[in-house]
Amino acid sequence: MRTLARRRSRGAGPTALVAVLLGLLLLLAPAASAAGGLDDAAAALKQGQVYVDPAMTGRFSQSQADDLTEKIRKTGKPIFIAVVPDADPYGANTVLPDLRTKVGIVGTYGVWRGDQFRAGSDKAALPTGSAERIAGASARSHPGDIAATLNDFVDTAAPQVKGHGVNSTAGGVSTAAVVVPLALLALAGTGVLLLFRRSKKRKAERRRAELAQLRRVVDEDITAFGEELDRLDFNPGSPDADDVQRTDYAHALDSYERAKRSMDEAKGPEDVKPVTEALEDGRFALATLDARRERRPLPERRPPCFFDPRHGPSVQDADWAPAGGAARTVPVCRADADRLATGQDPEIRTVPTEHGPQPYWNAGPAYGPWAGGYFGGYGGGLLPGLLVGTMLGSMMSSPAYGADLGSDGSAYEGGDFSGGDFDSGDFGGGFDGGGGGGDFGGGGDFGGGF
Repeated sequence: MRTLARRRSRGAGPTALVAVLLGLLLLLAPAASAAGGLDDAAAALKQGQVYVDPAMTGRFSQSQADDLTEKIRKTGKPIFIAVVPDADPYGANTVLPDLRTKVGIVGTYGVWRGDQFRAGSDKAALPTGSAERIAGASARSHPGDIAATLNDFVDTAAPQVKGHGVNSTAGGVSTAAVVVPLALLALAGTGVLLLFRRSKKRKAERRRAELAQLRRVVDEDITAFGEELDRLDFNPGSPDADDVQRTDYAHALDSYERAKRSMDEAKGPEDVKPVTEALEDGRFALATLDARRERRPLPERRPPCFFDPRHGPSVQDADWAPAGGAARTVPVCRADADRLATGQDPEIRTVPTEHGPQPYWNAGPAYGPWAGGYFGGYGGGLLPGLLVGTMLGSMMSSPAYGADLGSDGSAYEGGDFSGGDFDSGDFGGGFDGGGGGGDFGGGGDFGGGF
């Protein structure tokens, strides 16, 4: 007996949980019927596209309303149906435009009022007069039968109505209709989170690998600059050293220390750019110091040598074409300018890759920040222009065309929210809230006289 009791106890847990969930879902699910009135009707239509006034549930049951709601939902069209009594606040001449105004969604509206059925539509959802003619045909086919008339109207109108419906579980919503989407949403969310984490992990691993690849090259750059400082025959305390020379020298030393510190703090390839910026700045300071000491004109601030930034600031521009590429004008140092002038190849900086040593411009996108630090301070278009046709140049090129954020030129359709700001002349056949052909009474009886 105790075993049986334990089995019952274990089985009662999930059952009780399902029961609680069912109770909550039933409490939360909106119903096709509400307390009554235009506001309740509009609220129900915005949620489930079908509304039945409590006074009419004896003629159009909740189960019939649920079936009609499901049918409209499956069509995915902006069709709205209300079943209301022939009484206030549903004015004969105003109920259709009133509901359209309060619901505020472009679509096709049908209202069974008392013993009559009328319909109206925005032109964007259904051509003028079509809703009225479909309503008349449906009513004449099923005299006095609300359910048959409304289902016939939806079946006939749905293929012609343009636009999209509203997302809702109005009426007799099933547990599966709510639980399954929620479960799928939870699974999708979990999947997205896992994919995000995996992508983030892969990105971090790729950044670490690229930084490790760059570190060897950047360390060579820093070491080369440090050796230039060591070879410099300059004593700041020498009698022939003046303040401006000492300032240039201090600037070069500061740049060296800044480059080392930035590299020590680098966490990814993008952090290399400040390193090469500091090295470029320091080499120009050394070039300026050298000119002051030799009493030569101060050098022009120019980009470093394109072929190898370790060569120092360029002294002129020269035409050059990479193997298989188009010719372009590049900044070159004096030594490479002389080599090009005599038909020799320049001394090109190569870096290690999985395919062996390659010129830095063919070594992959990780070298973008490295090159950007050296050349980026001389105009945003300089480096892409220098590297056009190379792997690095293709990566750094920006799109030539911007996105058009305006209208796509497609035809406007129904199903969009418009509130009360709609053209009453475009709603049905003269739905102006008066006694025209689209209102209740005065324009022909229901089911005929359209």
